[in-house]
Formats: sequence, structure tokens, C-alpha cells
Amino acid sequence: MTITTEHISQALKAYLTNYPEHVDDVQVIADLIAEGVDITPRTEFRGHATAGAVLLNESGQVLHIRHRALGKWLRPGGHLEHGDESLCDAALRELDEETGIKPEAVTVIDDVPIHVDVHTIDANPEKGEPEHQHFDFRFLFRTTSAVGELQEAEVTGADWFPVDTLPGQGLRERVRAAVASRNS
Repeated sequence: MTITTEHISQALKAYLTNYPEHVDDVQVIADLIAEGVDITPRTEFRGHATAGAVLLNESGQVLHIRHRALGKWLRPGGHLEHGDESLCDAALRELDEETGIKPEAVTVIDDVPIHVDVHTIDANPEKGEPEHQHFDFRFLFRTTSAVGELQEAEVTGADWFPVDTLPGQGLRERVRAAVASRNS
């Protein structure tokens, strides 16, 4: 089964049920879906869905990977693929591919995204890609596992960082709350 626009629409509605104050932040996604645009293929340059993992370890730190092409510390994630059954599954697949942490070593905290981020990706003439937007559906996971074999074509390193290093106040606050609820 492949992720459908209906699945993305349902995930977006569930996200907005939890975080209604962010409706304006994700309106572009809702508008494209309402227009009947399939935002699952990476070749949809008005914007397309991606999936990301916010992975907490036993100490409440967040896993970051050093992205080879961008030279930045990011959370694991990436484009949807044909065999992905859900956005959450896509985030787990990307986590496994990039860090070697297997899905069975991970606990899904919630199958509703903890955060949905809309951000611009610069044009990449080498790939024939114009500037476009990523609609990154981020899911919260926990693990007691160590990082495994890195996907060296895309990742040059992996490390655990404090929650306070996460970009965006909304994401930081939500992850802090999850860590606090685990520790209470």
C-alpha cells in the first residue's frame, strides 16, 4: 500500500485537532489537498510531504544526524516511498535507513504528528529541481537503542542533543512536555 492524499489529509486533521493554533502554518497543505493535488510524489514542486523522526533516548535527548549535502545537524527523515503504509511508517523507515535503528527498537509515542513544518527547499539544478516546499510530518518516538550503521551516502554523523537545541518553539515545547510526562 502507498500513502494516499486521504491519509495525509487525515493526519493533518488529527494534528490540527491537537494543535488548532497552527492552522495558518499548515494552510498551504490543506489548500493543495482541497485543490486535488497529490502531494505524495517528490516531483510535486508546489510542495510535497516528507516524514521525520524526533527520537528521544533514555536521557530525554533528541537524536540528530549530520546531513552530508546540507552540512547541518537535522532530525532523521526524508521523502515518502512507494511501500510506505503511513506517514509514521515512513518516518520509521527513514530513521532505520539513516541511523540503523530498527523499528522494533523504537516505541511510537503517538501516531499523530507532534509537529508539521512547512519549509522551502532551494533549487537544485543538478537534480533538475526548482525551489519548492517540504511538508514535514514529524513523529515522536523513544528508544533505548544505540545508533547503528549510518547511511554514509547521506549522513556523516549522529549524536544526541538536548531538547533545547530543537529548532522552533512549538516543537521544543511539545517534546519538553513529552519528556516531562515520561519523568513524572
